[in-house]
Amino acid sequence: MRISLLTATATALLCAGTTVSVAAPPAAPAAPAAPAAPAAPAGEAPVERLIVGYKSMAAEASSDAAAAKDVAAKGKKAGESLDFDRRLGTGAALVDLGDELGKKDAQEVVAAFRADPDVAYAVPDRRMYAAAVTPNDTEYTRQWDLFEATAGMRVPGAWDKATGQGVKVAVIDTGYVAHSDLSSKVIAGYDFISDPFMANDGGGRDSNAADPGDWMLQGECGNNYPDRDYDSSWHGTHVAGTIGAATNNSRGIAGIAYNATVQPVRVLGKCGGTTADIMDGITWASGGYVAGVPTNPNPADVINMSLGGDGACDAGTQSAINAAVNRGTTIVVAAGNNNANAANFNPANCNNVITVAASDREGNRASYSNYGSIVDITAPGGETAVSSANGIWSTLNSGSRGPVSENYEPYQGTSMAAPHIAGLAALMYQANPSVTPAQVESAIKSNARMLPGYCSGGCGAGLADAAATLGAGTTPTPTGKVFTNSANVSVLDNATVTSSIPVSGIGGYGPTALKIDVDIKHTYRGDLKVEVVAPNGASALLKDFNTGDSADNVITTYTVDASGVLADGTWKLRVTDNYSGDTGYIDSWSLTF
Repeated sequence: MRISLLTATATALLCAGTTVSVAAPPAAPAAPAAPAAPAAPAGEAPVERLIVGYKSMAAEASSDAAAAKDVAAKGKKAGESLDFDRRLGTGAALVDLGDELGKKDAQEVVAAFRADPDVAYAVPDRRMYAAAVTPNDTEYTRQWDLFEATAGMRVPGAWDKATGQGVKVAVIDTGYVAHSDLSSKVIAGYDFISDPFMANDGGGRDSNAADPGDWMLQGECGNNYPDRDYDSSWHGTHVAGTIGAATNNSRGIAGIAYNATVQPVRVLGKCGGTTADIMDGITWASGGYVAGVPTNPNPADVINMSLGGDGACDAGTQSAINAAVNRGTTIVVAAGNNNANAANFNPANCNNVITVAASDREGNRASYSNYGSIVDITAPGGETAVSSANGIWSTLNSGSRGPVSENYEPYQGTSMAAPHIAGLAALMYQANPSVTPAQVESAIKSNARMLPGYCSGGCGAGLADAAATLGAGTTPTPTGKVFTNSANVSVLDNATVTSSIPVSGIGGYGPTALKIDVDIKHTYRGDLKVEVVAPNGASALLKDFNTGDSADNVITTYTVDASGVLADGTWKLRVTDNYSGDTGYIDSWSLTF
């Protein structure tokens, strides 16, 4: 089976097809409202206060009056006006130096305190700054997908927790074309294209994963495919930039896991790629043995596959995926760009992968994105059809056939959405090196927020939220307004049913911690998938099918981030039964705002 980049991810060549001979990029939009704290100022700030810890037996340790007297005396001796400000929680005294003192004068005051045998320590009260700062990369303001409040993935809020340090990400794609914004991140990969014609580099498999270009002439792939000439996409390089482009280097874009390494594994070339080559690529990237190929010295923690084709997940691809996951590698795949059910596309429909749909800048399911119950999560994929400013900007090359000069361009597609999740997974591996692929998927899904726009057909758990997934988010207290539906709704075999709750009087958007109480009476609850659907059609997965869960009933409380959707309107609880022989009903459910 051949897997075509055009019909698979459709994004790269769909994007390349819409951006051939691109004019100079439009002017960058205005800088975003500070997504993170500003950088700490250069140099050492003047000392304004001291923190003085007195020894426990000294009178100044317990008496504010004694401390104030001692502070005044030391100030007079040093020729400075010092005041006792307040007592800190540790019992130390905060000393106000009055006018800001220069470094020399401050040192003399500190020395006076430290010379006192009753003083345990005296240290300047210095300013601290947030560790994560707005990147200084020149194209960062174009990266709405990382920081914009409406439909960005809230990546800056995760950078205080992790940046991908020590994590290895394999990009199974078209290979890598040299780019200065990636060169420090890319490690040696491998070219698995066995057909010399498809490889387009003068040979078959070898240790050089460089991308020579995947341009095609009309009809040269057989069966009148493609229908027109196509320029090279440099697809793998665009994907790699989203994951790991160098950051804070005063150029280009910021990568999501910018301290991770990226390993190009070349499986796609002229006319796409083959299942056999892709299977070997998965195996090798994850540390498995491939005959005739040296063992990978840097097995991947995360694999990104922005590729696919029609049909069911074949047993060969599934076996390669299962083995990789068993080695501890998380595999992220694109849902596809056919505006169709992702269940009909491979490897999106394989088990043990995170299948990613794409959203646009407003938080809707992107018009091209595949959808359905097998989608696990949604991430920004952009829509250049609306405007290049609404695409996903990343590293590229200006060459229409072979490499010419590096540049940055916007693409759209689930190919662009998947590396957002691969980058997020890399952050998770740094934060917890022992995390498992199942835990990665579960955490990303359980910390997603509802799409702020519209989703028809199923967008998984919602829009990925990097800050919440890495534990950087906050959860405000609910307002306490409760809306309930207690009318019984039968849950029938192999059917989907809904129960509705009209919500009014909230005004504005929902909370980041919308409480959902569910009472479903049903034997063998593992047969059930439970979702909540917002008034705008966006859905959040509360509970998925679980063949190993044979217990009765779903009686529990869930919390979802509804901050991106308007609260007023009709909310629905959607329950799907996927097996015969066990029935039940929705007894009641409620929403607490």
